[in-house]
Parts: sequence; C-alpha cells; structure tokens
Amino acid sequence: MAVATATVNSTLPFRLADFETLTESLDYAAGGEAGINFYSPRGELETALSHGALREQSVSMALKLTAAGYPRGMRFAIVAETHPDFHVFFFACQYAGLIPVPLPLNMNMGAHCAYVARLRGMLEESGCGAAVAREGMLAFLREAASGLDIDVGTPEDFAALPEVRGDLRPFDSEGPCYIQYSSGSTSAPRGVFITQKAITSNARGISRHGLKLVQGDRSTSWLPLYHDMGLVGFCIAPIMSQVTVDYLATASFARRPLVWLKLMSRTRGSISFGPTFGYDLCARRGLNGSAAELDLSAWRAAGVGGEMVRADVLEAFSAVFAEVGFSRKAFLPCYGLAEATLAVSFPEVGTGVEVDRIDRRIFAATGRAVPLQDEGQANANGASDEPVDGGERTGLAFMKDASSAQGRDFVVCGRPLPGHKVEVRDDHENLLADRCVGRVMVTGPSVMTGYFENPALTAAAMTVDGWLDTGDLGYLLDGRLVVTGRRKDLIIQNGRNIWPQDIEWALEGIDQIRSGDVACFAIEADDGDNEVVVVVQCRLTDAEAQDELARAICATVYRASGLHCRVALVPTRSLTFTSSGKLSRAAVKADYLSGALSPLNELDVPLAAPQPRAQAQTLQAKS
Repeated sequence: MAVATATVNSTLPFRLADFETLTESLDYAAGGEAGINFYSPRGELETALSHGALREQSVSMALKLTAAGYPRGMRFAIVAETHPDFHVFFFACQYAGLIPVPLPLNMNMGAHCAYVARLRGMLEESGCGAAVAREGMLAFLREAASGLDIDVGTPEDFAALPEVRGDLRPFDSEGPCYIQYSSGSTSAPRGVFITQKAITSNARGISRHGLKLVQGDRSTSWLPLYHDMGLVGFCIAPIMSQVTVDYLATASFARRPLVWLKLMSRTRGSISFGPTFGYDLCARRGLNGSAAELDLSAWRAAGVGGEMVRADVLEAFSAVFAEVGFSRKAFLPCYGLAEATLAVSFPEVGTGVEVDRIDRRIFAATGRAVPLQDEGQANANGASDEPVDGGERTGLAFMKDASSAQGRDFVVCGRPLPGHKVEVRDDHENLLADRCVGRVMVTGPSVMTGYFENPALTAAAMTVDGWLDTGDLGYLLDGRLVVTGRRKDLIIQNGRNIWPQDIEWALEGIDQIRSGDVACFAIEADDGDNEVVVVVQCRLTDAEAQDELARAICATVYRASGLHCRVALVPTRSLTFTSSGKLSRAAVKADYLSGALSPLNELDVPLAAPQPRAQAQTLQAKS
C-alpha cells in the first residue's frame, strides 16, 4: 500500500528556490523525504514518489537516452498526463541535455482529427526527434507523427533501452530548459522557448515573493501539466523549494470537483491554484453533505489565474466553504502568461481580493477606468435605474452591481515580481497614466527570449529592448496591475468599448444557458461597422423553445450593453476552448465565419429597447 511522501524533510535544510538549474534543484531535493503523490478520481493514493526516487529514475532514463545516441539539444515530446512518467521524462531530458516539449492531452474525445492535427503541428514546429506517450494516448501520437522522422514509444519502450555508455550532460544556467506551447486563446499555439535562467528566476519569484513559502507548506494541484500554471507552479517550482505536491488528474477534478477539496483537507494542503471556473464548479455543488469530511483551514494561498478573475465567483466560493474553515483572505488573484514563463504579478499573501469598481460608461466612451461615484450621486447625474446586466449575475459580489447602471468590478492582480516591470502603453508606445486602459507590457528575467525558431512572431511580440506585448489590456493603480481582457477580443461599436465577457456572464444567468456555453465577438457588417454575434450552445430541441431562447438572449444582451446582436444557437460541444480550459473566441469566430458551426437557430432582429424586457421574462435569471 502506497504511503504519501512527507510534508517536512526531517534533516534536509530548507532552501527557497536558490538554484541556477533544474538538475541542481532536484539533486538537492533528492536528499529529503518530500516528493510527489498521485491520486485516483475518488481521491485514493495510487503512487508516491520521493524526490530521491524521482531523481534516481530520471537519471537512469537520461543514461538510456544518451546511450541511444540522441544528440544534445534535441527536442523530446512528452504527452503530459498527470502521472509519474511525465516527471521522470521531463527531468530525464534535463539530465540528458535534451529539450522537453510537453504536449496536451485530448480533453474532448470527440475531436479526434483536431487533436491529432494540433499534435502534429507541435511536433513539426518544434522539430522533435522523439516522443513518448502512455498506452492510452499512444495511438494519437503515432498518427500525429506519421511520416515524420520521430521515434515514438511508450515509457516502457524507452525504459527497455540499454544504459551502457550513456552519460549525463545537464544544461548549465545559460542553457535551454523546455518549450512551452501557449494555450492559444486568440491564435494558433506558439512554442515559447524557456531558458534555465527564465524558469529559475520565475520559480524564485513565485516562491519567495509571490507565495512566501515556508517549511511545512504542501501543494495540491489538478491543473494540467502541459499548461504553464500546472508545469511551473506545481511541478518545477515545488521541487526547487523541496515542497511536496499531491496531484489529482484534471479529468478527475472535472467529474468530481469536491475531491480536490477533500484531498486538500486530508493532506493539510496550504497551496493550491485554479482558474475562476474551478472555484465556480465547487461553489455550485456546495458542501453537498461533505462538511464532516472537509477542513480547509490550512489553505493559506488559494491562487486564481489563467483567465479573467471574477469577484462574484470567489465571493460565492468563500461564502459556501467558510463553514469548513476556508478564509476569503486566502484568495490570491495573480497575473501571468507562458511568454513570461508563468507569473508576472502577485498581491500580498493573506490580503484577499481587492476589487476596483469603475464607471463602465466612462470607460466605454473614453477608455479610462474612473472609480464609480456613490450610487445616489451617479443617479442624480442622470444615470438610469435600469440594471445594466438585467440583474442576472450570480454571486454575492455582484449583488450591488446588479442594481447599478454603471458599475463594473475588476479584480486587482498585485505588483510585478522583483526584477520585473509592467507598463501600460497606447498603440503609439506612449506610457499611459494610472487608470488609463491600454496595452500591458512586461519585461524582466522571466520573459521569453522568443518563440522557438519563429523570428517573425517573436518580432511581433517583443520590442528590441526586451519588452513583451502580452496582448492583454489593463491599467495600473499605483503600481498594481488590473487586467481588463484580451485586446483582440474587445468589441468597439460606434466608438464604445465593450467587454465580451460582460455579455457572456450576463447570459449565463438564463436558466437554459450553462457556464461556458457562450461566446461573444464582433464581425464586420456590410456597412463596415462592427456587428455583435453571440454563439450559444443549446440543449433545447423544440424549434419554438429555441426561438424563445434566442429572443431572450437578444433581450439580455440589450439590457447588459445597449447593443443589438445576432444570435446563433449551436449544438453542444461546438465551442472551442484552449488547452488550459479558456474559451477561444477567435476560434469560435473563425468557425462561425466559415460556416463550421451549423446553427440550430439564428436570430438577427433589431429589437426595440422596451420590447425585449417583457419577452425575456419567460426565461428569467437563475437565483
């Protein structure tokens, strides 16, 4: 029977990410009892591997790979399942002087062709010479590599290689580390080339300044290991500070979200992160009879990132789980991206969520994030009492917002890590003052040197003096960063700036629409202006009910934004998501324009303002 690895090393002195290479950090961590643990979908321990055992297996595999003649610097693809094999091969590459390329899993088994095409693109672009996948994913990998000069096998196939004459040739501090494919929320995935210097700098910043790790911290993760938050935050950074990690597979979390919390309760986990939707899934299920099994009082850093942070969801989560010891001050909304290795900014640990409430109408007209006046004064100045989002958002933090014609809440994502800088610029590279929304630019030792062997994309994203254009919009508050969304997603109509997520969140309040069912974007109309399109996954089969839903969607969009829109109801599983679980509006838009979505029902009626308000009552918001 497996026994989980220790939280505290009994004799090994605690070192806080003060290493220059990954192999140096694992060499040191191997002297203690901490390690990595893997749990079943129901939260039962299946495999435990100390850092010492991980090093031993990684070194053995590295000797086999070098003995096989794989040249130094060759790219080695690893289908990144949440399994010890991933860790062994990732660190074996570090010891063998090979560059690992984590590949995503197929989370949507119905998209066989798209998944294989995605893998093939990554294999070709990275120029891999070998690739490994466990048995369940091997057929996909073999199909993707068909016709390419790539050695493909299972972990057992590579383990059967002889060790004779192999040697270790780890990278030095100036060498490469791995290639991280960005999740591709607005474009095709791009290979981010990460160096040893970049990863050790980022892990050091996360550990020392972001999380302020202490001896006795223990991490828990369900995040995919092919995504930067899972790979850096819960594979590499913990090893660099000798922290034990307890893993639950992403698919297991999706089926039973509360197993995440039960696992943290049982192991006394103190560090865990997730995108907003992870907290939302748990909050929607509630305690569900599990109060006696849960004690979340040890959870001191509940990180939130990977997508837009929603204050309402976090407030709903803390309201539900306060009963079992969760403190809302544990929330840690962060900002980062693969092109900066992972983390860019953190708030202070233990301060909770800071919300900046701005006047959305001033933003729409001027692009400035001006604090909302008090409610009475705003209405005295002519604001309408009509709810701008129809009062249809769920969660406690938006209760006031639902009664305001003007308010929009944004979550503050803290200050840049030491050695890093964040600026907000306009389209002419001019620096913008606080509360002026513009392009978020980042520089520092964790920022990539470029996309792997793609100088054109690198030149488009990086300035000559090393600043990264993140593609995000945001503003600064006395050095603290607020992110408002992706620049390519912003809807501009008649000179107004509109966030598509505002429309999507308002529509999720309709009973027939679930979270993640909506994509909103703009297309160019025949008259040259932007036209708003809302694509909604629909589970209704009756044509009359579909038509009623489409009209309710038009009504809600008008009430949320004052916009008329075109509504396309499409079958379930039609929307495209990135490897990290974020909606890819760009991909949905491309599918819509190409006709690939096959709408069940499409409505394009310019409804007058009073009309939709009455019609929408038949499909009113959830409680």
